[in-house]
Amino acid sequence: MSDDEGYVHDPATFDEAGERTDDESDSTLTGVHPTSVDRTFGWRGWVLVGIIVLAFIVAPAGIYLLPPGAEGYRFALILFPLFPALLLAAGAVWATTRP
Repeated sequence: MSDDEGYVHDPATFDEAGERTDDESDSTLTGVHPTSVDRTFGWRGWVLVGIIVLAFIVAPAGIYLLPPGAEGYRFALILFPLFPALLLAAGAVWATTRP
């Protein structure tokens, strides 16, 4: 082993199925093994699906069904899709991070 205390792969710490055989935790950042946490779709997933529908269906349909006039061109084609995109980005981070 090296003295830098970084990650060093040691095949002897894994069994035939690929599971760790030593007592150390796989997750050194939180101390929680990823398979021990409940990772179901849940209500956060459904909120994210709603945001995806808004960003990919409702906003483009609104632009298509209500085409912009000459003065509303910038708002309709640049700013109007920007709001659902920002909401999608924030919602994706929120939905995938667990407390």
